[in-house]
Amino acid sequence: MYHVYILLCRDNSLYVGYTQNVEERVRAHNKGLGAAHTLKYRPVKLVYSETHPIRLDACRRERQLKRWTRKKKQALIQGDLVRLRALSKRRT
Repeated sequence: MYHVYILLCRDNSLYVGYTQNVEERVRAHNKGLGAAHTLKYRPVKLVYSETHPIRLDACRRERQLKRWTRKKKQALIQGDLVRLRALSKRRT
């Protein structure tokens, strides 16, 4: 199983990644063994994760979430599907 996760960093930024072991990956980020961003803004806290059976699906979802606005990520983290849908509507 693969997990897509969102971390809240010390500077209040959100970091998105994927892994097979969320707990170990969060520990690695907090030890400075993760991405450059989390190294600079640790400690980090896990605020969201979802499971995918296929690595490619997790990778695609990670890329999708990385393109989202902060507001959309926050709605996802909070489980606010109404707000998430509203933020997802295309603006014309």
